[in-house]
Amino acid sequence: MKAIELIAAEEKALSSRFSLIDETSLFNQRKVLDAFREEMIALRHFAPSTGYGYGDEGRDTLGRVFARAFGAERAIASPVLLSGTHALTVALFGLLVPSDSVLCITGTPYDTLRGVVWGEGNGSLKDYKISFETVALTQEGKVDEEAVRAALSQKTYQMVYIQRSRGYELRDAFTVEEIERMCSLVRAAGFEGVIFVDNCYGEFVETREPTEVGADVIVGSLIKNPGGGLAPTGGYIAGKEGCITRIENRLTAPSVGGEVGSYAYGYQYYYQGLFLAPHTVAQALKGGLLIGACLDALGYENFPSADKLPADITRAVRFNTEEELTGFIQSVQECSPVDSFVHLEAWDMPGYDCKVIMAAGSFVQGASIELSADAPIRKPYTAYFQGGLTYEHCRIACEYILKRLLREE
Repeated sequence: MKAIELIAAEEKALSSRFSLIDETSLFNQRKVLDAFREEMIALRHFAPSTGYGYGDEGRDTLGRVFARAFGAERAIASPVLLSGTHALTVALFGLLVPSDSVLCITGTPYDTLRGVVWGEGNGSLKDYKISFETVALTQEGKVDEEAVRAALSQKTYQMVYIQRSRGYELRDAFTVEEIERMCSLVRAAGFEGVIFVDNCYGEFVETREPTEVGADVIVGSLIKNPGGGLAPTGGYIAGKEGCITRIENRLTAPSVGGEVGSYAYGYQYYYQGLFLAPHTVAQALKGGLLIGACLDALGYENFPSADKLPADITRAVRFNTEEELTGFIQSVQECSPVDSFVHLEAWDMPGYDCKVIMAAGSFVQGASIELSADAPIRKPYTAYFQGGLTYEHCRIACEYILKRLLREE
């Protein structure tokens, strides 16, 4: 079967799942629109500010819109947060003090966070005598509930940490329903501290966010889902009032907290990006399903499996050889709107323990809400791809990928 024929067949088979994604998008669009209307957003909120940023209405109201959209008491949404890892770091150091302990119940965290928690001599949590312990997942990639109960019964922890997305692990992202169960599990075990969720890649994939099912704090990047492909940088932190106040004091300084922080370029793209985010996420989800289904039909294993609705915008595909892996990544680059002519090579990317090859021909550097793909060069040969501002772009990219694998002219 030729690439174009395979795509047409899989599109037909996916129609019912596409409809479910569209229903979720409509629900979330209404939720975001209501947040804008309730905060009475006007043109003045897009205005730039300078210096200390005292009385910056755009900054403050943006946080309130995010809080409403995520069902949280308060939120920070700021270009001062440089990435998802930076937002996570600021939030962790805002909530933890020396001698505190964290229990991560979703296995080992994503590569770039490992230096934050276990680094030596780099200002990590470990350097500040804050312990970060993990509970391994089951063989099925699920939370080991018995092991979590046992850990919580043996020691007092100030934070339970949950990573929603897979990172570079071959497991499915956790659904909001699963996160709700995790929150209930640790509370039933007597845990009274902060439940903290790395929410990257999961925003607007479902009709609820972790802050609506028991999480005290969620954190993410604005060049992923909630930036809608327009936010040029930034991150967000949302959750309980008391937690956000403490984090603001670490983001700036304890004497000023959230009262300072200017942005000389204005906030339009942050507001507009959030408004577009539910639709953009739906486009990425449908594009990822199509590519995954087509590769599954050719015998390449998918995570999540191609017959399931995904719980975030990422997908992992296992290839047989390094050549197939790098060919997949190169196909995504060749079909990108930016730097399509670039020939990719694996390199020692900061924060990773092996060479990584990355396709990122995006308008915003590193924006994973735009169609992108990356892979560590190690066995098993697994590519991780995510994003797609439009379904049409994903479909065209799928054709490029399949033609390379099928060796079509």
